[in-house]
Amino acid sequence: MSDQLAKKTISELAPLLKKREVSPVEVTESVFNRVEMYNDVVNAYIEINKNAAFESAKQAEKEIIDGHYRGAMHGIPLALKDILWFKDETVTFGSKIHQNFIAEDDATVVSKLKEAGVIFTGKLNMHEYAWGGTTNNPHYGPCRNPWNLERIPGGSSGGSGAAVAADMSIASLGTDTGGSIRMPAAACGIVGLKPTHGRVSKYGCFPLSWSLDHIGPMTKTVEDAAVFLEYIAGDDKKDPTTVNVPVKKYSTYLTGDIKGKVIGIEEDYYFHQVDPSIERIVKEGIKALESIGARVEIVKIPSLKYTKFAASMTVFGEGGTIHQRNIKKRSDDYGKDVQEYIKLSHAASAVDYLQAQQMRRMIANDFSKIFEKVDVLIAPTLPILPPTIGDEAAMELGRFSSPANLTGLPAISVPCGFSEGLPVGMQIIGPAFKEEEVLNFAYAFESMNSLLGLRPPLNNVLSENII
Repeated sequence: MSDQLAKKTISELAPLLKKREVSPVEVTESVFNRVEMYNDVVNAYIEINKNAAFESAKQAEKEIIDGHYRGAMHGIPLALKDILWFKDETVTFGSKIHQNFIAEDDATVVSKLKEAGVIFTGKLNMHEYAWGGTTNNPHYGPCRNPWNLERIPGGSSGGSGAAVAADMSIASLGTDTGGSIRMPAAACGIVGLKPTHGRVSKYGCFPLSWSLDHIGPMTKTVEDAAVFLEYIAGDDKKDPTTVNVPVKKYSTYLTGDIKGKVIGIEEDYYFHQVDPSIERIVKEGIKALESIGARVEIVKIPSLKYTKFAASMTVFGEGGTIHQRNIKKRSDDYGKDVQEYIKLSHAASAVDYLQAQQMRRMIANDFSKIFEKVDVLIAPTLPILPPTIGDEAAMELGRFSSPANLTGLPAISVPCGFSEGLPVGMQIIGPAFKEEEVLNFAYAFESMNSLLGLRPPLNNVLSENII
């Protein structure tokens, strides 16, 4: 059975499906062929829903044959992070405590994708309750980076990053509280977009931190991220944090024209204590953008020094509240790292939490002033290369991604190179509700980047290679 269709993007498959040159059943078969070949070693899927997926694929095929084509996502097979509600289905949130939880409704993003005609192939591995950056899950096993099976795929949306990189899902969704879309996107060599806070509904997503959480696309290309966002963005009465800002046709903004645009570089924070190879590769990427007409300006954001305290105290205050009952009654059912985080959160005071919110406002105000002078900020996505599974260095992964959560600003990670055989991600941050700006910058870079379409050499992977 061929796996070639599984290697294609949404934007490549959509016209083929619309013209009936390929069928949703064929694409689904191709995706499951990849799952059968590689999931045992990568461990991206927690649950595989083969029978239901083929039923959906047959229905999509019939609709398209009958002339009822719904759009670019119709007939596209996707697996989603196991943190999103599917009505009347088990959703575990990567935990033991909720291993038998049955969702009473669809998450808003799930209902929108169902309406778009998406085929759901299964649920993807994640860091337990999304509280961590490794996806070294104690209940469902570690998810492994397809580029190097000894390395983490990032987290908490590690299953999504690994599945898309390994062509076991055409695209996916991740959630992002401190970088959980962008970190695995960078680690796995794919595109990950965290939209503006309030741009995408979080209804039906188990929260980690109400004010920091986001949902966004994880895809093989920037164009796919833009298309995907068009389907999931929008105001939602079920989520009071959404903002009623018109949804744009983001894919039409992908011109690649950035002539005269200004790139801000904040070196004191974003290029401080960073792996030298990552710094070199990202700065080479910035030079490439300069070569097609962008201008670089060095900027200062002194309040970024408060990022670690503001982010950790916000997560401790909000996440600790969410888990307060279960940590008292079922402490031993948590993995050791998440158990420790929750216990630490109880040591944080109301004063700590409120000071963190004051710091957030200071950081947000400073970013607003910077965006009066520049169009985007560009930085590394990760400060280090993906560590080996079990390495404590993974604690450092969210240092460069966290500010965009504190401010709620849109940010994307796009592949920009390799170091030691592992992908390196470039992060592009823009003003609130200017997703089209960060997408177009990412598209401009991707268009001249030879990494486009490069995938892990999994054909050479055998289970005995795992250490």
